[in-house]
Amino acid sequence: MAAPRSVSAAFQEYLQHLGLQDFPCGLGSWNKSRLHARRRPRAEPAGLEEAVPPGEESPEALLELLRDQHSPWALPPDCSPQHRLLREVAVLAPELLRGSRIFQLVKSLRILDKGVEEVDKGLLRFQQLEELILSANHISRVTSAHLPRTLKVLELCCNAVGDLQDLCARPPPKLQHLGLGYNRLCGPSQEKHLTMDFWPNLVSLDLSFNSLTDLPGLVSQLSTLQNLHILLLQGNPLALTPTYRGFLVDSLPKLFILDDIHIWPEERQQFHGLARQPELIRSEARVVVSIGELKGLPNPEAFQLLEVGSEGPVITYSYCVTYEFAEGDELEDRGSPEGTKIHQSPTVATLNVDSSAQDTGETKSHQEPAATEEPRAHSAKVFATPGQPWADTIDCSYRKEHIAKDLVRLKSYLEAGAIVSVVEEKVLSWPVDADAEENAVTNKKEGQELKKNGAKDKQKKKKQQPCEFRSDPPIRSTLGTMRVTLETLLATEDLVATVCDFGILIPEKPPEPSLLEEKEVKKGKDKNKKPKAEKEGEASQKTSQRMIYSLKTVINVLLTPGKGKNKDTAEVEEDQELQPVPLTVQFQMQLLRWPLAASTQSQDTVAMALGNTQ
Repeated sequence: MAAPRSVSAAFQEYLQHLGLQDFPCGLGSWNKSRLHARRRPRAEPAGLEEAVPPGEESPEALLELLRDQHSPWALPPDCSPQHRLLREVAVLAPELLRGSRIFQLVKSLRILDKGVEEVDKGLLRFQQLEELILSANHISRVTSAHLPRTLKVLELCCNAVGDLQDLCARPPPKLQHLGLGYNRLCGPSQEKHLTMDFWPNLVSLDLSFNSLTDLPGLVSQLSTLQNLHILLLQGNPLALTPTYRGFLVDSLPKLFILDDIHIWPEERQQFHGLARQPELIRSEARVVVSIGELKGLPNPEAFQLLEVGSEGPVITYSYCVTYEFAEGDELEDRGSPEGTKIHQSPTVATLNVDSSAQDTGETKSHQEPAATEEPRAHSAKVFATPGQPWADTIDCSYRKEHIAKDLVRLKSYLEAGAIVSVVEEKVLSWPVDADAEENAVTNKKEGQELKKNGAKDKQKKKKQQPCEFRSDPPIRSTLGTMRVTLETLLATEDLVATVCDFGILIPEKPPEPSLLEEKEVKKGKDKNKKPKAEKEGEASQKTSQRMIYSLKTVINVLLTPGKGKNKDTAEVEEDQELQPVPLTVQFQMQLLRWPLAASTQSQDTVAMALGNTQ
């Protein structure tokens, strides 16, 4: 098994990449006399300089080769100032970078995304090191004994650190900034390492985007850091609670900046006294999902050809919007029409994605993500708006408030995003007398009634009985699915509002009338020939069917907003094709947080919020 890649090994590769011993840097035939010239005492009069020996380059010419962007030895424009400084030192004083002397000069070391796994003791050779940046590597454990005591800045962002015990065994005493964002820290065992005993001079602390959940426990430890002025905690599950920011602002009076937002005196006054009410700090988040207008659905009636007078089924369509949400408690709808609560609608179901129930025509089999979607790492439920009939614009007017008590699961859900889909439900209803067996039973009963009550009673009974239908199980199909990005809710944003664009739907066209005629002609050859008058009647009926279908299509086009044609412009737009409308849905998700002082909210508003949480 290969040894883990260390910081020292990455630094050696870094030096080779800089080429400090290669032309035009370092010592060589281009400046071999410079080292001896520096050692000899200067006996020349003032103003006189020793001429450059033949075959060598002057320092100015060598520096020009490094600084000119058109030179093959120039560094990239986005190169750090540290790179440029080291290369210029290698030209002007190459003896300072020979052997171990280079470790005495380096004060800032940045090794980013180099696959480093180990912080080895080779770092102790940097006796003047003040800043160490090791972001975007694979470091899971940091031994404090391997860190120079002169360190003031330690940045370990985007690594795999999950335990602070080794780092706090003997931490650098002068450290002012500690960056541990985007790691694997989870509480409550880690909070005990974030106190004055380990970091007496800490000014800035970055713990963002970890898995910390205990807000009161963390605050009790951070309150011991007397010099802490800048704190980043966004992206942790604890930051999703409504009282998160107000509780921190009131608990840490010396804090100036929280999650990159300055703390003004008005905000501190707004949340004054909240730290003395820990019973209000509940480990739960409140999320409101709103769904607005649904547009771009093709009219299903314009693409189906029904025979006039046939005994075919009656087809009804309804449409709804579904979305996934992390498992948790749900509050009753606020703002939705009465009688359309999600758990009461026969068309809409609240389903568990991981459920093993049998498929009985419910939405479950159609709510799974597309094949290109990555599998979700968290369990979730599928919610849906009440089904509505087709219209050019369907106003869902849906609003639901969710309470998430598992904050870690909610964070995973927000990182993965919400899957939003548009579902069509198709129901076929058949007349009851279309079934041969049922007709036989009905005819038998009717025959008995004729004997008793006569033909008049039978006609009267038929008029009183309405036509009955039996419905097949609903056929559900997903018209469009997409993922809505919600990562901004983990930061300081409270609202994600977007219009989901599923593209243009191309419905399946019905068979052409000519094809239907051919089938009827072929079918008619097998039957006895009918009288001429009857044939003419059937032909006239089929022609009227095609006219009905064409008329429906024309009416739908004319009723489409912006697509109508008046008499004056009909000839001009005769050949102009209609522009299809994409399928879109208005989707919004809001994380309920207490307002900031900048939002002109008074203490009365905060007091009202306090009352609502009790």
